[in-house]
Amino acid sequence: MARQSALKHSSRKKREATASSLQDVRVVKGKHSAPSLDRLIHERMRLGIVSALAANESLTFNELKNLMGTTDGNLSVHARKLEDGGYIACTKSFEGRLPKTEYKLTAAGKRALESYLSHMETLIHQMRNR
Repeated sequence: MARQSALKHSSRKKREATASSLQDVRVVKGKHSAPSLDRLIHERMRLGIVSALAANESLTFNELKNLMGTTDGNLSVHARKLEDGGYIACTKSFEGRLPKTEYKLTAAGKRALESYLSHMETLIHQMRNR
């Protein structure tokens, strides 16, 4: 009986300690909050797509797939997210009987990439000047 009581007390202390440490994390986050990165671009594959389109006037689906070294499905998912966010434009057409999907970076995509790069440059500069 004494052992069960001790275990309950121990478990309660662990829960209280965990809750307390989580509160400390929230307080620290509140004190040192930095501007957040654009999560739409920050993901590796999407940053690669936007960067590739910034360096080229346009790229086809297959060109992007080969450049990124990814699968059809993976590229489709990430390209759709960027398209839904207004960062890239997708044009579908046919060359003969073959479908052709072409992507271009939009003005909003260019601004978002410039903002993202500026943010990263600021972080790098701050870290180097510590």
